[in-house]
Amino acid sequence: RLLTSKRAPREEPVAPFPCVLLSFCRYYFPCQRWLAVEEDDGQIARELVPVDEAFVKKDSENDGQSPATLGLEQKAKSTTYMVKVKTGDKKNAGTDANVFITLYGSKDDTGIVSLKASKTNKNKFERGKVDEFTVESVDIGDLKKIKIGHDNKGNSTGWFLEWVEIDAPSLGQCLKFPCGRWLDKSEDDGAIERIIFPAKLQTVEYIPFVPYEITVYTSDIFGAGTDADVFIVLYGSDGICTRQKSLCLNKREQRMYFERNSVNQFIVELEDVGDIIEKIRIGHNGGGLNSGWHLDRVTIRRLLPNGK
Repeated sequence: RLLTSKRAPREEPVAPFPCVLLSFCRYYFPCQRWLAVEEDDGQIARELVPVDEAFVKKDSENDGQSPATLGLEQKAKSTTYMVKVKTGDKKNAGTDANVFITLYGSKDDTGIVSLKASKTNKNKFERGKVDEFTVESVDIGDLKKIKIGHDNKGNSTGWFLEWVEIDAPSLGQCLKFPCGRWLDKSEDDGAIERIIFPAKLQTVEYIPFVPYEITVYTSDIFGAGTDADVFIVLYGSDGICTRQKSLCLNKREQRMYFERNSVNQFIVELEDVGDIIEKIRIGHNGGGLNSGWHLDRVTIRRLLPNGK
């Protein structure tokens, strides 16, 4: 997913391979206000407009902070797949086995990926449930097929797989892979892994997302950090905007990032709002033990692959 760092020597992002990314305009969004119920005006989300680069740089030339960039540049070149897996609504359809998946594209494949951390259910692959996972890989091209299966370990291993749905925002595609069969040594044909092809009529095409480099600076004042779920929305011209996107994947990351006097950098795939960002909306959900947040500023770069 994304890699962040709070403190590192200042240096500009450099891709490990030359001419991999084109960096477009960097936008500066100063804030220097609280996003806290009990501070300032009590608001926990704010709309920020960009300012001239010189306004921010005069105060930041010697701050000695900048995130590590290698992992972020690698992230910007990777493709994120949102994988949904539906377990059938049949008796004993769920499994306790370890499930894995391999995505095959026109250029390459992802290799075997274990589906361990479901975003939707504490107990994965239960009867009638849909589990969501995030899979990252280098560009494998257009998705052609998947292989999914399990290791047959655990108390209840047999599994009835209804379907798999894979959304690839950077490709602008959401594909459905219907199965409707058992992966069970004592059911059906006894196979515990299957190769599945997408149903063309169920494929959804949309405008591909693009990666944005988002750098968030938390102020250096007492109590400035937050454990809340921080989100962002980008607005372009002609009323175009992105969906509201959380910058952290889970509560552990919420506790790690956005501490006092810290710099956190993210590569986030979002709808393309164009070459001009007119404003952003950034805020949090007010949750966590310490939710109040004093935001200093945000910088954003729109990144595109060569040739686009």
